[in-house]
Amino acid sequence: MFAGDDRVTRVFTLVPGSDFGIDALAAIERVGARTVPWEEACRRSYDLIVAASPKGELRLLRGRRVLLPHGAGFNKTVRGEGSDDSASGLDPAFLVRDGEVLAALYALAHPSQVDRLAAVSPRAAEHAVVVGDPTLERILASRSRREAYRAALGTGARKLIVMTSTWGPESLLRRRPELPAELAARLPYDSYQLALVAHPNERNRTSPFDLVEQLAPALDAGMVLAGAYEEWGAVLIAADAVITDHGSTALYAAALDRPLIGACDGGAELIPGSPMGEVLAHCPGLDDPGGVEGAIAAHRPGAVRALAKAAFAEQGRALDRLREELYALLGLEPPDGPATVRLLPDPRPPVRAPAAFAVRTRVGDHTVRVERFPAHTGASGQHLAVEYDAADERHAQSAGLLYRRAGQAPVRPYSATWTADGWIAHVLDQYPGCRTAGVVMSPSWCLVRDRRGPLLSLRVGPCREDGLLLRTDPAAVLSGVHAWPAAHRDLPAEVTCVIGDRSYPVRVEPATAGEATAAL
Repeated sequence: MFAGDDRVTRVFTLVPGSDFGIDALAAIERVGARTVPWEEACRRSYDLIVAASPKGELRLLRGRRVLLPHGAGFNKTVRGEGSDDSASGLDPAFLVRDGEVLAALYALAHPSQVDRLAAVSPRAAEHAVVVGDPTLERILASRSRREAYRAALGTGARKLIVMTSTWGPESLLRRRPELPAELAARLPYDSYQLALVAHPNERNRTSPFDLVEQLAPALDAGMVLAGAYEEWGAVLIAADAVITDHGSTALYAAALDRPLIGACDGGAELIPGSPMGEVLAHCPGLDDPGGVEGAIAAHRPGAVRALAKAAFAEQGRALDRLREELYALLGLEPPDGPATVRLLPDPRPPVRAPAAFAVRTRVGDHTVRVERFPAHTGASGQHLAVEYDAADERHAQSAGLLYRRAGQAPVRPYSATWTADGWIAHVLDQYPGCRTAGVVMSPSWCLVRDRRGPLLSLRVGPCREDGLLLRTDPAAVLSGVHAWPAAHRDLPAEVTCVIGDRSYPVRVEPATAGEATAAL
């Protein structure tokens, strides 16, 4: 907002009273901004005070105040704070104190919000200006980076299903804490990727550590837990569909026209007729985790985007409008040119890859359909495929297929390296219950052998779709060949592996001596 202007110096402080403030200060410190203790902040005077909430003793700070909404739409009432029937952020109990209007400027995102403010606090509404939503501005400006975000997340050709949870007793994580793990058990791993955007307050209600422990079954199945400050926006852009509660994050997904699915109704917290109230009233619900695909299919392009317009005005101009208002209060001319929109950075969340899969297959003459599910979810399958050195010994002992990925060992001055055929023979000897062993040599080449057959070389082609070359995890192809009966193997052969409802051509032929002795 003030980029490139050496006339403006910023300091940050945390208004006391929030149960969830520690992580906010940590986020500010991570970007290198200066923070000051509350007591010191109250001793100084400022040309402008910008806050995202009217709560707490904000009036103790000396200077003209600006209130920005945090979140979008003013959809929620927080019981036990201020007026029970008022939207959080529009509560007259916080906007006017002892007859004094708290802020010189209420920067709102839509004219309807000014009307709502006027209905509860006419005096505060006199200071309201519609500027739009700066957060939406960054999200919309970053849409062209969707492919980069999906690449950073490792999504590939899978559908990315993002769950969003607000905080409090009516949130998705409180009402349906089992949903992430249920989806991980029901949705094929090679067809879907899961992610969760959790409100910062939900992270800090106990601790980020406890949240990760609570979500461990889903995280172990590969679910992404998006960061709370910028990463979540990139994840929404990358999403193919969003499962939501009544939190306002879904309004940003609606503005992107992503298919929305309601997981819970918000209970008494959701304000009827609010933008999120309208969105939830018009989007399909999710009673059964198996209903995700049907809910996505029910999406009508443009429908949810139209609903989001009730929350967002001045699209494309929000940063410029807000900058104009802030500089006017400072009594300064803004710098020349439009405000700079900083694109959202690539998401870099830690992702746990499952190492053991329950695999379901359906075999034709030269076609094998493969569906994999993380084994720890309890999903059933026809064989267990286990990544050696990544899974525990219990799974390795039970595996019908053991595999590893080549080229992952760090370089050391002294080393001992298996050849592909040597490792496969070793594993089949060490694990007598294992029928097949294989090595993923590259994204397009695998070597595999069962106990009674020769070493086979698999060349995996991409799926060609709408000008894209799509690749799947070659380990899923190993499961397909494991299930392909030896009676069908008139080599060389062409096999089609159907993985994630896409067809991948696989050429199967005896491995050459050079391939067999390739180093891992």
